[in-house]
Amino acid sequence: MTPQRIQYLIALVFFILGGWATLFPQHVIDTVLLPEYRVGGRILPFMMACFGAQALLAGLFAAFARFTATTFLVYGIALLPFFGFNYYFTFHDPVFTQMGLIDALGNIVMLMLCYIGWRKLKASEMTDKRK
Repeated sequence: MTPQRIQYLIALVFFILGGWATLFPQHVIDTVLLPEYRVGGRILPFMMACFGAQALLAGLFAAFARFTATTFLVYGIALLPFFGFNYYFTFHDPVFTQMGLIDALGNIVMLMLCYIGWRKLKASEMTDKRK
């Protein structure tokens, strides 16, 4: 798998989850938020759609930026706080349903892809240095 293909797979996570939140914000709300947090009138679907649009934008950057080994490494490190967020708002102070962990699953997939991309590009750098 090429680093560019890995980037596309990272972007795909953003496109799937971000597209879901942008196009079907009420479905996301009903699926991932506990009932007591599904209130808020028109502002909640609006905010969910905005959140999805931001994810779509992040997907575009992931798809079309030029990733280096350092990019994959930093991106992977930047994902780590999201696991704390998912844990806290699912188990410690629940806001999310168990289905809300789909976000954590997406983050796990992206973290694994970052590791694979970093490892591939690091190996490539080492090969280039030997030449």
